[in-house]
Amino acid sequence: MQAIGLTKQVAMSDTQLTILDDVSFDVASGEAVAIVGASGSGKSTLLGLLAGLDTPSSGVVRIDGADLFELDEDGRAALRAQWVGFVFQSFQLLPALTALENVMLPLELAGADDARAKAHSIIERVGLTARAAHYPRQLSGGEQQRIAIARAFVAQPKLLFADEPTGNLDSATGTQIIDLMFDLNRERRGTLVLVTHDEEISRRCTRSLRLAAGRLVVA
Repeated sequence: MQAIGLTKQVAMSDTQLTILDDVSFDVASGEAVAIVGASGSGKSTLLGLLAGLDTPSSGVVRIDGADLFELDEDGRAALRAQWVGFVFQSFQLLPALTALENVMLPLELAGADDARAKAHSIIERVGLTARAAHYPRQLSGGEQQRIAIARAFVAQPKLLFADEPTGNLDSATGTQIIDLMFDLNRERRGTLVLVTHDEEISRRCTRSLRLAAGRLVVA
């Protein structure tokens, strides 16, 4: 993955607020890269641009050689479905679906005919087979994040984006979740880009990218 000159500005009454300013870096296949910085430094905005969930004011993101922003919204969605998994701080599970159905969803959207079997397998891997028929409201925060991780990995993405994945968890549960995420990523030989404020988590990554006031100060 490659980011070139990413800039994000938003209009604020009679001025422009610069959230990201000319950010460039490469992420090699198999790396685990932490994006760190103070609150408001632009970390989550950068992650959203890298995933094509938002569009920059200027700049380029390439995934497998494809320029995300030369694609239309449907094209970006198709590329994400093929390449990308997500883990969010707020879990983002659909409340009307069971744990199993949440994990099956990306496979079903991709038209896979073995979605149930693959979902059962990854739920077993994250240790929640007994909770597969439960709804998100019936799960603890740690269990919900395990299901979210299972959903992120079920389609075997080559690239995983994680945005403060332990932010809503206590310290002990957060450590278990990070261990699980790194283990799964290593098993599947994936590439991980992780936004975190936790320096201990960032030290587990191959390297860190530090943002300050929207600019990249360490790459």
